[in-house]
Amino acid sequence: MSAFRVSRPVLTGAAACVLTATLAFAHGDVAPQPVDTDALPEVGEEWLTENPYRDAGEDVWLKAVEIGSSGYNQNCARCHGLEVISGGLAPDLRFLEAEEYGDEWFIERFRHGYTQNGTTKMPAFGELLGQKAAWAIRTYVEARPDDMAVEDQSDELKGIRDQLAAGEGDVAALQARLAEIAGEIETLSGAPVADSIAFRAANQLAADPGATAHAAETLTIGLSAAH
Repeated sequence: MSAFRVSRPVLTGAAACVLTATLAFAHGDVAPQPVDTDALPEVGEEWLTENPYRDAGEDVWLKAVEIGSSGYNQNCARCHGLEVISGGLAPDLRFLEAEEYGDEWFIERFRHGYTQNGTTKMPAFGELLGQKAAWAIRTYVEARPDDMAVEDQSDELKGIRDQLAAGEGDVAALQARLAEIAGEIETLSGAPVADSIAFRAANQLAADPGATAHAAETLTIGLSAAH
């Protein structure tokens, strides 16, 4: 996986305090849904303060993103938005730094939730979902791409999608171009790799050059979601 850093501002100091305050009002009464984390490496019983899956190798990272996506959509999307794009009522967690400070803030809220004046504003997920689910969701959240960067590439991605759907063009060349586009799309958290639709489609074609319909579908769904 190639590494790059985001150039847009991320949460620090006072901004994190604002996020904390906003989060308290973002959550209603949500019943946590269990997450199957059997495919992820064990992380021990003691809660960590830094994401163990961030630099655990590509296979582990990809699995963490996959499981984290499921966990997030079951437990978090209701308040924080699909693809972690906030509608304004909850904080945009894509900006939470992909480093120890951001990890500590995330895991504290995940484990203990938040209550105010006896009212639960965010439920505690730690005891039911466990640490592996927490870090999988964290990995998924921090890997969200900059949606504006994806939008900037949308016309070319649509063209590639149409070629793949029609069975036209040089698949190897299209895969290579998707990988290049993926490398140009950054995260908002500063995480080194963005799990963008270009990244997903490029990986699908790299694994199976005959999976053109699958890659085209990935691009179609992603482009539709962006709009």
